[in-house]
Amino acid sequence: MTPATAGHGALRTHIFGPEDARSHVLALHGLTGHGGRWSGLAAEYLPDVRVVAPDLLGHGASPWEPPWGIADHVAAVSDVIDSHIRPEDLPVVVLAHSYGAAVALALAEARPAAVTGLVLLDPAQGLDPEFARAVSEASLAHWTYPDAAAAESAKRAEGWGQVSQDVLDEEIAEHLMPTTDGRVAWRVSAPATATAWSEMTRPFALPPAGVPTHVVVADRVDPPFVRPAFLEACARERADTVRVHHVDTEHMVPYLAPETSANLVLDLTRSIADEDTGART
Repeated sequence: MTPATAGHGALRTHIFGPEDARSHVLALHGLTGHGGRWSGLAAEYLPDVRVVAPDLLGHGASPWEPPWGIADHVAAVSDVIDSHIRPEDLPVVVLAHSYGAAVALALAEARPAAVTGLVLLDPAQGLDPEFARAVSEASLAHWTYPDAAAAESAKRAEGWGQVSQDVLDEEIAEHLMPTTDGRVAWRVSAPATATAWSEMTRPFALPPAGVPTHVVVADRVDPPFVRPAFLEACARERADTVRVHHVDTEHMVPYLAPETSANLVLDLTRSIADEDTGART
């Protein structure tokens, strides 16, 4: 992995849940997203967990300056851990969606003492370069919209078809911004997204050996973001630590399967708590 370049400012970080929570989770959104997307899952399904959710580089209110490689995201997210999670609350479970899962896997390699488990929701990595190029070029060619209604329609066609209207209304209110030419666009750096599509074509990474990991596959995504070769490698090389789960949804798993997502997080946080209790007795 290319070394990170220093100089980025601090990531905007959303924090949900009680300050004195026994369990802490780092939540990483997917491409074109923002940390606020985790608010509903945190409030409704993880109310007793402290969820720390940054906007990744080039997203939301975090810095938009390059570089935007995976190593740069890892360096910035590592700073979030040091700034927002006390040493005594480490290690944490990392909950990640789509491109955020590629960042989470690299973070687990870079900060092994800080990451105790992974929940990867439809992780996007090891993608076909031709597919990634086509999607990236199409996205850049239609980056802005005449109005919010057009932006909503585009979202519905991009894996949000089953997402509730309330959630989409909140996304528009939080994440859609006016452009200088009188149109609207999502609050994301276009060049940063192109870089991310490039990064997602790199060879896939496996979870580090010994790290308990749940992988959730959204079965309605075609072609799938979770590549068969990744699942085969997990079964062959990480059979003792990786569990694969299938959900009958489109790509937006945090919204479409929130209970499943939360239960997998709780499975890991409870295991950690049980281990801590056993170590003290």
